[in-house]
Parts: sequence; structure tokens; C-alpha cells
Amino acid sequence: MQSTMMNTPLTTAAIVRHGTTIHGSARVRTLQPDGTVRSGSFAEVGRRSAQLAHALRSCGVTGDERVATFMWNNQEHVEAYCAVPSMGAVLHTLNPRLTAEQLVYIGNHAEDKVVILDGSLAPLLAPALPQIPSVHTVIVTGQIDLTPLRRDGVTVLGYEEFLAGHPETFDWPEVDEVSAAAMCYTSGTTGNPKGVAYSHRSTYLHSMAACAADGLSVTGDDCVLAIVPMFHANAWGLVYAAFMAGADLLMPDRFLQAEPIVRLVSAERPTIAGAVPTIWSDVLNYLEANPEHDVSSLQLVACGGSAVPLHLMQAFENKYGVRIVQAWGMTETSPLAAIARPPAALDPEQHWALRATQGRPVAGVELRLMDDEGSVVPHDGESVGEIQVRGPWITGSYVGEEDAEKFDGGWLRTGDVGRIDERSFVTLTDRAKDVIKSGGEWISSVELELLLAGHPDVLEASVIGVPDEKWQERPLAVVVARDGATVAPDHLREFLTGKVAKWWLPERWCFVAEVPKTSVGKFDKKLLRAMHARGDLAVIDL
Repeated sequence: MQSTMMNTPLTTAAIVRHGTTIHGSARVRTLQPDGTVRSGSFAEVGRRSAQLAHALRSCGVTGDERVATFMWNNQEHVEAYCAVPSMGAVLHTLNPRLTAEQLVYIGNHAEDKVVILDGSLAPLLAPALPQIPSVHTVIVTGQIDLTPLRRDGVTVLGYEEFLAGHPETFDWPEVDEVSAAAMCYTSGTTGNPKGVAYSHRSTYLHSMAACAADGLSVTGDDCVLAIVPMFHANAWGLVYAAFMAGADLLMPDRFLQAEPIVRLVSAERPTIAGAVPTIWSDVLNYLEANPEHDVSSLQLVACGGSAVPLHLMQAFENKYGVRIVQAWGMTETSPLAAIARPPAALDPEQHWALRATQGRPVAGVELRLMDDEGSVVPHDGESVGEIQVRGPWITGSYVGEEDAEKFDGGWLRTGDVGRIDERSFVTLTDRAKDVIKSGGEWISSVELELLLAGHPDVLEASVIGVPDEKWQERPLAVVVARDGATVAPDHLREFLTGKVAKWWLPERWCFVAEVPKTSVGKFDKKLLRAMHARGDLAVIDL
């Protein structure tokens, strides 16, 4: 027997139509350089998105051409999120924290035709632009000199000039829901970055998962502070979830430092936010030094990208009433895959033990553990293996290339190593490439980092494996002390004693002003290992 239900395509245009009509009074608020906040309604964003779509049509975007954005989190970027996929083109977010060489590789691999550029980022794009011959049009927001961007065969226009005169309605075409809506590239920590194409269907379903009560629980009563960059895994889906639910969007533009974020929260009163742990660590330090600010409007902070220290979550909850919840995912998973929401009927010790995990899969996502021999590992909370994942918003391949090593019979091999307990809560213990094997035994760099970050005098800590003549590899702890604090290796080693196995305790220590970060705010362990190999780290041996 066949279903009699309507076969209505799940597309970004459907999300945009819903958000700009049903929730037309909801607003996109953007922080300005002078500290003020400009505001535009979803209905206004819909009209301007229609103008943008017409303008893109007029410059030759007629099919699934790639339209790149090189922008911060602001209203114009939201308009691109709405217009580009809804008109049948593919939104390709470029990361302004990449090198010129990486930008050239990604732009050519994606075959970008148009770039929508934030004027403040023009000096970063200008050197790469001549090496991306597929680009024929650059649209620039803000008031800047466009001359450095001009070259033969490339039209350069201001954003408002580009939109002017075009109709404020657009007949969004019926597109195949499994066709590409957007593209993001992985960070490329090993080899060249890889492209992930999100379909309309996957974007729609991912947005529903974000709105679900067991997801991020986005509703029309919320204001969502999207600190996570819109160029990183589509801002974790927060923009489309807000349009689906009718939640206001609060966009910090380029101002991602602790002071402007805290002032923005105090003034605009968002209820949901998303960002990596290093952002919230900086925010906590700022709040402790400036206690007059009120951030209590935040009811849920989704935090991912790397493991969140337990002391950070407890400090926010106990001191400021702000609940930080760990979420886990990656570019390949759109990214929401799991979230740490423990059952209510647990004692405090059990509750916090589960809050310290990466959570359990949201509906639509399946996880399994596999060992090195390709056998399924039991979910007993002790057995360790590589996490593999599948679901309707999980990529099944990379754009334009085969990578059989990343896929296993319909499952994505995440490269994350961890364990899963009987309740299906996931605890990540390392990236496969970061696992420390010492004398044939495994040491978790992530667990050591989280414990060290819990020391009151430690601001942040990263642990890498370094060569050792006797044990093949031993942990090196790279530590940043808090301002005014003095910490010694023997003191920190004593702090770890009893919390981990004795043979986990690092004998090698290094104190730095800042741990290097990747373009998305994670500890750059690849760079740390290279620095150690060159002798650039002042290592203290105990």
C-alpha cells in the first residue's frame, strides 16, 4: 500500500517562505563597529533576499553555480543564506581565517562564480582573487575603495548598488530536495580541505532537529546569538533554525572578543547562543573581572568544536545561571549529531558526569564504535573505538573526490576516538591522529587537557604526543597560566596525581602565552607538533 501524503519538497526556500511570512516580525540584529545594533525584520530580509536573487540572475547565476560568501555574521550574510540556495544556486561559505593559498585551492575546487565580500575582509581576498579565474563578479558590502579588487574580466560592485532597482519578490523555483543547497570545506588539518555539499533536504531536517526539544529547543520566544561563524558548518544551522521557529537572530559581526560579546548579551538579552569553548573561557574571565554585567538571559549555550571543561560549565551555571550544554558534530555531520542533555531523574554526580560527555545522538543520527580490526565495539562505557555515524544530514562523500578511507559501508568514519555508555552517551577521548601511544598503552590527550584546565591557575592547556626513546611516545603538556598566576610543572603533575593512571602523568611541560588555534578555534596540535620538532618550544623535563 502506498502513502497518500503530499510529496512536498523539503527545501531552504520553504524555510525562507515560512520565516519571512509567518514570522515576518522576527528580527535580525547586527552589532555595528560603533557599538550600536541595527535591526531588520525577517520580512525585510525576505524582500532584500528577493532583490539579491534577481541581481544574481542578472549577472549569470542561472543554475547551480557556486556563490561564495567571504563575510562575518551579519544581516547581509543572512540574506545570502536565504537567497542563494532558494534560487537554486549553491551557497559556498569561505573562511576568512584561512591562508591565501587555502582560499585559492578552495575557490578553484568549488569553481566559485560570484563572491559576496564583507568590505573589511577585502585585503584578505584581494591577493587570492587573481588566482581564482572562475570568479566573474565580486559584490562588496560597506563603503570601501573597490579599486584593489578590480581585474580584467571581473565586475566589482557595491552590495546596495547591486540590489537597487530589483523586485522585492521572487518566484523561488521548485528544486530537487536532494540537490546541493550549500557547501562548506573541512579545516584541512591533514591534506587539502575537503568539500561537503549539504542538500536542501538535509538542511531542512537538520533545522528541525535543532528546533526539537532534545536538540537546541529553538522557539519563537527565543533570541539566538550566533557567535559560531556563519562560514563554519553553516553556523551550526542556527540561521535556518531561527527562520523555521521565528526566533530573533543576534549577529556579532566580526566582534568575537569577550568584551563586545558580554556587552551585547547584557544589552540585547539573547536566550540561546552557540560558540566554541575558548570563546566562553574568555567570556568567563571577563565576567569575573567585570561583575557588573548581567548575562542571565542566556538559558542555553550550545558549545562544541572541542571538549568543554567541566569547571567552565559549572562556573557559568553556579555563578551566572547560564547552562552550557556540550554538543558534538563536524562539518560532515551538518554539524549537529549529539547533545549532552542528561535525564532529569539523576543525582548531581551522575548529572555532571553526563554533562561532561559529548551527549547522545539526536533523533535521525545513528552512532557505532569500531575497533582497528573493523569489529563493532560494545556500548558499555569502557570499550574504546572510532566513532562512526550515519543519518539523513550526514555526508556520504566529498565533493569531486573519492575518499574510501572515510566511509565504511554507508557509515562516516569520523576520526574521533571514544566510548559510548549503556545510555548511548558519547565520551570523546581523542582524535585518531592525536592518540598518544606510550609503550603500547593508550593515553587520552583530551582527558589530560580537561583536568589541567580545571586547575585554578591554568587558563588553557593542550597535550600532544612527542617522541620518546624508551616509550616511543610520551605526553607533552603545553600550558597557559592565568594572568598573575605562577604554576610549576611539579605542582601541576601533583595536581594530576590520583586523577589518572601514574603512567599518564607528563614529564615534559611547556609554558606559553597562548596555545595556537585553528581557523575554527580548536587547539592546533598539528602546529604544536611541528613547533616541537623544530625546537621552538621551551620544554621543561622533570
